[in-house]
Amino acid sequence: MSLEETVRRIEALDERAMRLARERQDNLTKPRRSLGSLEDLAIKIAGITGNPLPKITEKVIITMAGDHGVTDEGVSVFPKEVTAQMIFNFLRGGAAINVLARHVGARIVVVDMGVAAALQDERLVSRKIAYGTANITKGPAMTHEDALRSIEAGIDVLELETEKGMDIVGVGDMGIGNTTPSSAITAVITGEAVRAVTGRGTGIDDTMLERKIQVVEEALRVNQPKRRDPIDVLAKVGGFEIGGMAGVMLAAAAHRIPIVIDGFISGAAALIAYKLAPGVKEYMIAAHRSVERGHAGILEYLELTPLLDLNMRLGEGSGAALGISIVDAACKILTEMATFGEAGVAEQL
Repeated sequence: MSLEETVRRIEALDERAMRLARERQDNLTKPRRSLGSLEDLAIKIAGITGNPLPKITEKVIITMAGDHGVTDEGVSVFPKEVTAQMIFNFLRGGAAINVLARHVGARIVVVDMGVAAALQDERLVSRKIAYGTANITKGPAMTHEDALRSIEAGIDVLELETEKGMDIVGVGDMGIGNTTPSSAITAVITGEAVRAVTGRGTGIDDTMLERKIQVVEEALRVNQPKRRDPIDVLAKVGGFEIGGMAGVMLAAAAHRIPIVIDGFISGAAALIAYKLAPGVKEYMIAAHRSVERGHAGILEYLELTPLLDLNMRLGEGSGAALGISIVDAACKILTEMATFGEAGVAEQL
């Protein structure tokens, strides 16, 4: 499905479903508002799905992978070959995201959006745009056409996965060096200073951090991305997996599926999706606040309150998995807890 058609299908939240969910919340066997944000979360899911009694059964985490030419500038402690190696770890079930997905009962979809290696495995979804992006300190990461292709590839992945069943989707990433393009995207769209949104990524030291800040600033100087044109921003300083995640988010909103965003990288993708279709924000749930420096700025810009703050910065969709568990709990409270009338419990005078 095209980007234009997907954006056109995104609708406002269902006010009637939210009103009915709120009325039920207010009559459950508890003091009103005593479950705080869990109550608000369930009401939001009702509005997203159009169902005043939403159930989260089919849980999916889509982890998108891509490599980045900017790793040539020494912005990561790991070589780009680790991206491909970690993908096979995902497919074997040995990574953190696999453990957490099993814990919450979610299936994982691993997508090659632009890994700099020829990967063949029947368990891997291949939507490879190219073998990694170009070095953004020398010119654009990709062409405008490839930026659009990456978004529409993400849309297609979501469309196909909905056929297998999907009540909620978590969005994660894998890509050595991808905090650098994410910092560039965040600086452009939020208007924050590069230094304020550029962090340590895989755990770089002070010297490497200063180099990374210089790299992001150089990339913005060389490419001059247009803040009001999200596809231009993606093309100039982004990544294939970032475009793919943005496409997943847009398609999920078009299908009225709740979107649980993970950390900094999926947050950068959320910025791209939001600038393409502002209504997608209402479908987003921030799983956690990453310790990566720019993530707080993304959440503030999108006006999203994270469910958790656990000092995490792994990516992969790890935070999204935990967020999905909380969304599931919130919906179960709404749908499985008895009302005063059902339980025969006297309400307050």
